[in-house]
Amino acid sequence: MPIIFAALTFFSTLLGGLVALRYKDKLHLILGFTAGVLLSVVAFDIFPEIIILVGREKFDPVFPMLFLVGGFLVFHILEKGILIHHSHEEEYVAHKHPTVGLLSALSLSAHSFLDGLGIGLSFQVSPVLGTLVAVAVVSHDFSDGLNTVTLMLLHKNTLRRSVCLLLLDALAPILGVLAAYGFSLSPILILAYLGFFAGFLLYIGAADILPEAHSQHSSWKTVLATVLGTVFIFLVSRMM
Repeated sequence: MPIIFAALTFFSTLLGGLVALRYKDKLHLILGFTAGVLLSVVAFDIFPEIIILVGREKFDPVFPMLFLVGGFLVFHILEKGILIHHSHEEEYVAHKHPTVGLLSALSLSAHSFLDGLGIGLSFQVSPVLGTLVAVAVVSHDFSDGLNTVTLMLLHKNTLRRSVCLLLLDALAPILGVLAAYGFSLSPILILAYLGFFAGFLLYIGAADILPEAHSQHSSWKTVLATVLGTVFIFLVSRMM
């Protein structure tokens, strides 16, 4: 059963990426939608998980927040470091560089891997819990594929490279499910990961994607797209 759901995540991710490729001429609207998606993933998916885990395991709530700040700062330093290093290139003028998009896409693939790991570990607890987690992952993996392609194209990556990273992101949950048969993550590592990834998503959503969405095509349509992205993930989160 976990493998079946892993296969569904593959097609869900792939579909999201293909939508981004098909409508790349509407990139400003896709960027606006993506920013709303990332904000909602943090607010309605990651933060509730952190709160539940902190309460259940009696952890200090400051602990995951340290990793959140760390995730935000690490990606900020990496992005600006790459741009400064390539300051002689045209991409720096436009505040874009392919390596930044690649790092972003790889981070999303790592998250997708852990989504698959979550499906596998949940089925080890009970079939009911595993099914609920898997349905939620399949639902929001559409946005993962959308985000991966959007970030690659935003940072001047080629179509071929964008498709390769989309395939990696689509395969990552399957690899995660398979890995779940070999080990389990401790609660403290899960908490550190959730905090770090939340910081990463907040950075690319607020400091990277949203400003770009309004840089050339700022309009109420773009604002509406952000609201729709937020509502979409909120509704998905209610299915969990």
